[in-house]
Amino acid sequence: MDTWYKDYKENSEEYLELFNEVMQDKQEQNIEFLEKSIKDITRREHAVAVNNGTDALHFALISLGIKPGDEVLVSNFSWISTASCISMIGAIPVFCDIDISSYHMSLDSVKKMYSDKTKAVIYPHLFGNMSDTTDIQKFCQDVPFIEDACQALGSSFNNVKAGEAGDISTLSFNANKVIAGIAGGGALLTDDDRLADTARKLRRHGNHEILGYNSKMLFMNAKFIDYRLKKLEQYQEMRKLIALKYDTILEDVVITQKPSNNLNHNYHKYTIRLKDKQTRDKLKDRLKANIHYDTPISELPMYKNIEHRKDDITNTQTVCDTILTLPIDPFLTDEEIENTCNIIMATV
Repeated sequence: MDTWYKDYKENSEEYLELFNEVMQDKQEQNIEFLEKSIKDITRREHAVAVNNGTDALHFALISLGIKPGDEVLVSNFSWISTASCISMIGAIPVFCDIDISSYHMSLDSVKKMYSDKTKAVIYPHLFGNMSDTTDIQKFCQDVPFIEDACQALGSSFNNVKAGEAGDISTLSFNANKVIAGIAGGGALLTDDDRLADTARKLRRHGNHEILGYNSKMLFMNAKFIDYRLKKLEQYQEMRKLIALKYDTILEDVVITQKPSNNLNHNYHKYTIRLKDKQTRDKLKDRLKANIHYDTPISELPMYKNIEHRKDDITNTQTVCDTILTLPIDPFLTDEEIENTCNIIMATV
């Protein structure tokens, strides 16, 4: 069963009460209560709730004034919208290779691909594994830094929270995230009044002042996200316990990511790497598991016909060929975890 269906089954009376509250609300269905909750968690001055994380990234680029022909540095190992939002506005994604251990954008690759056409950087905290962005931000200090925290809500590094590190940061409340809405959702975060004002206009047809979009979050969805945000720490701790069990059993069997001592990980995903693609594919079939992600973005069919630049993809391709995602639903039982680990050990 889905995480949030299980949550509903355990707390059905609270959900019914919340639904009744929504249906009886006679106000203008303002969603500022959710934006305040997000600001409190991420310690930002502004939170602009939108329909999804992709819109948040899209609006971030527009708000920053990124134009057609501008180049934006981005990881080659991420969900597609991290890059497609760049192409959607006519800008040029410049794909950087990743660090083989953290799966984050490599500083060496960023230095290699940076040019006088570079106008922004999008940096995703993949799988909730937030990292120290200090060196990359310092090297790219002359251009805006967009922190893609769509997978990292609740994570922190050196007491810097996910959503707190960028000129603009983005969140997602899609169904597969640590905190999910009943109809998706996203948010754009910033401390800049002008950027926040532009984003608010963009989500509601530009307030008829600029060309905008229809991305206002539904009131009911905002209510449910706000309710679930109160469980963020609880579910994060449940995921940590499951990750610890995987770590303990699989430490000498497969390649696991070792969080640094300074990282508070939300474990949006728990991934392992196998010795080669053949073993990974065999294990995928036996576990009926997912792969995040099996192809560098630059090698997807859509980018055969869309302008882009890319660095060498050696590390990205290696990870794509060997990575596998294990179940990390907060409600997993010890028996389910052990069964998964037994299949892994019997396969590798």
